[in-house]
Amino acid sequence: MVIMKRFFKDVPKYFEYAVFSARSDLKNEVASSYLNWLWWILDPLLFMLVYTFIALMVFQKGEEYFPIFVFIGLTLWNFFNKTVIQSVKIMRANSSIVTKVYLPKYILILNKVLVNGFKMLVSFGLIVIMMLIYRVPVSWRVLYIFPIVAVLVLWTFGLSCFMLHFGVFVDDLYNVMQVVLKLLFYLTGIFYDISKRVQEPWNSILLTVNPVSMLIQSARNCLIYEKMPFQKLIVLWGAASLFVCWLGILTIYKYENSYVKVM
Repeated sequence: MVIMKRFFKDVPKYFEYAVFSARSDLKNEVASSYLNWLWWILDPLLFMLVYTFIALMVFQKGEEYFPIFVFIGLTLWNFFNKTVIQSVKIMRANSSIVTKVYLPKYILILNKVLVNGFKMLVSFGLIVIMMLIYRVPVSWRVLYIFPIVAVLVLWTFGLSCFMLHFGVFVDDLYNVMQVVLKLLFYLTGIFYDISKRVQEPWNSILLTVNPVSMLIQSARNCLIYEKMPFQKLIVLWGAASLFVCWLGILTIYKYENSYVKVM
């Protein structure tokens, strides 16, 4: 309880720094690019075209509204993947700051959440445009996208707290996580429907134990297929994400004074 009181006191105090830092990161990303901010649109679009080509032309398989199907998967996955992998080396990347002034180290993760969250918001704008182009029927179930994204953000933030912590002490964690996340990418169903393409009981297991795949499938159900998302799993993983966030914040507060010494 004391830790959470400290957390809710520190977040408003350092939130302005997180926002300022996020804006700076976004500007720096496109400062030397001729296409500037258009890369935030082209990057996921190009990947969508690649996976659409592979699935439709090579395997000759695809789902209804397949380009949007893939784009939704890439949008949620990119937010999760980039935030988690960036958190591993985030302390060393910001050593010039954390060695001179104090700030709760999870604020560095909040910065990445804001940066990648902005890019995810841009991608969702493209999803809306694509839904209009493909004339996708829309129902009230699209409102479920808000709790879906909320759970994704919480799970990503909580997991990233542990990546920050262990990334300070384990030098090879970055390389290990790159391999793990590549494997997870193919098990998450970015360009295929797990419930259809994977046999029972493995499809149910994958959707239950991997919250990212469950949230991606739920987003597709409510946005383009007029279906209900996995409500019970969303509630379950929402509660689990809150617990992981609490545990991650507790861990950082407990050990953050030793991070600078190790680096």
